[in-house]
Amino acid sequence: MFYSFVRAIARFIVFIFNGNAHYLNKEKLPEGNYILVGPHRTWFDPIYFALAAAPKKFSFMAKKELFKNPLMRFILTHANAFPVDREDPGPSVIKTPVKTLKKSDLSLIMFPSGTRHSENLKGGVVLIAKLAGVPIVPAVYQGPLSFKKLCTRKKVVVAFGDPIHVDRKMKLTDENQAAVIKEMEDSFKAIEAELK
Repeated sequence: MFYSFVRAIARFIVFIFNGNAHYLNKEKLPEGNYILVGPHRTWFDPIYFALAAAPKKFSFMAKKELFKNPLMRFILTHANAFPVDREDPGPSVIKTPVKTLKKSDLSLIMFPSGTRHSENLKGGVVLIAKLAGVPIVPAVYQGPLSFKKLCTRKKVVVAFGDPIHVDRKMKLTDENQAAVIKEMEDSFKAIEAELK
């Protein structure tokens, strides 16, 4: 309930400040849970991903430092975010999203690069998808990268690619993991090319 409330507030705020958002290829979003992945380009692209894929609800990974503030911790926790220690991730960084994907109606928004502006895709998304038995859905945000430019009402586009299925019987060798990561990278490039 709180998630729906926060999403409605976010949609209203985004509309007030920009009002020029376009969501493409929503028909590619699968039924059931999935992991929505994309390059992390700005602090607000997860908001646009969540709005673009609505009415589906999501959980999020957020750096643990954001949970130190009591108000922020309350908002993040009730918006289905969970803390991640980037310096020492630990097993919970895999177990928590896998459990959520398998035992709730929440999908997961994840940025495989880990940080903004990084092109180095991490293999964690592949492991989570395999263990949870859910597809990976590539998405790309194109638009302003700063809040100031967002307020100029420049066009924002979020586009989805075809789901990538990870065989649960597949052994997660370096080679197999690299193949899935390459498929994600290729999908990001194909979506970018489509948008151009």
